[in-house]
Amino acid sequence: MTPAPTTSGPTGSRPADERSRALLRSARDVADDLAADAIVRDQAGRPPFDEAARLREAGLPAALTPPGPGRGVDWATGCAVVREIAAADSSVGDMLARHYVHTWSGRFYAGHEHASALEEESVREQWLWSGTVGTPAPHTVSERPDLTLRPHATGYLLDGRRSVDTAVSTADQIVVDAVCAASGDVLVVRIPPGAQGVSVEPAHDRLGQRVAGAGEVLVNRVAIAPGHVLGRRPHDEESTAPFTALAEPALRLALCHVGLGIAEGALTEARDLSRGGRAYRLPGEDPDLFLTYGELASAAQTATAVVDRATEVMAQALATGAQLDAEVPAGVAALVATAETVMSRAALHITARVLELADAPGLDRFWRNARVLTAHRPVAHRLRSIGEHYLNGSHHPAAAAFP
Repeated sequence: MTPAPTTSGPTGSRPADERSRALLRSARDVADDLAADAIVRDQAGRPPFDEAARLREAGLPAALTPPGPGRGVDWATGCAVVREIAAADSSVGDMLARHYVHTWSGRFYAGHEHASALEEESVREQWLWSGTVGTPAPHTVSERPDLTLRPHATGYLLDGRRSVDTAVSTADQIVVDAVCAASGDVLVVRIPPGAQGVSVEPAHDRLGQRVAGAGEVLVNRVAIAPGHVLGRRPHDEESTAPFTALAEPALRLALCHVGLGIAEGALTEARDLSRGGRAYRLPGEDPDLFLTYGELASAAQTATAVVDRATEVMAQALATGAQLDAEVPAGVAALVATAETVMSRAALHITARVLELADAPGLDRFWRNARVLTAHRPVAHRLRSIGEHYLNGSHHPAAAAFP
């Protein structure tokens, strides 16, 4: 499992260190609980109502918010919690990772006072967040928006539908971007799912991440009050504030920790099967088995080192806040792309190889989960963005989705 990180940034005082250690202990307790019935829940593939309740009971949604006075958690600790949970159940880790990043939406898109009030309310109410926000994509033809805002006497009316990767039925706040029909601006708004006119269609029979709660949100003339508008999403990279540009790589990096959790969980379960005599080859009887585990453990540790380096740099950038230098996000995005590339290859390799070591019910879920987590982020695209940054020192992060 994940070791406790060193707390850094504005909350790096001794009380914050103590809160981080207590939070990681709580995460390990939840992880142990989730691991006990992970196979049964994966096979059932139901919406994660029970899983969300377990997270709330442990206080994790309230704890995983941006750091502030007496609340929230620093980036490194938040990612460590995500990885701990993902090693036991990557669907729940996925849900928690996206929750954590979306709780930063106020800071990415809104003003300081709005963001602070929103975070305090999220902690108080134990909100679970989800959503999907696009990022500026230059030199592309505009497509018809799937979500549209129309001015109304009390704010806006929101119409359309949007695919969401986690907690579509269980989230308390869903963050999306929508085009204003009157101005053409892209606004980032939050939808309380209980609002009139909101319905959901959960995804069924997914290959992996079956308990993450993926699906579609359908909205029909949903009232969006001014207080539910977080801010304007820039049309292009040139007009994107440096701190806002961290939104998309932050989500991708949080999901890297989910991928690491999958790899660690698969390797740990295979090791336990080998030690317990339930594998194809037993320790001490086949020296090639030591070679295989050495290879897989090295792959996991290499990926962890690269992801942890990107996590450290992201933590520094997030701690800088609005004073972030304009050139920093591109460097951060390049490191995140590197972390994604290494993590994806390691997770897919490890989860496939462990199937050759043991034949046990549910062991295949690790490969299925890794495949679904990494499938829509092609390695070639990431490598091109890394190469562009290395050769040209591009000041703009590569545009991609913020799912």
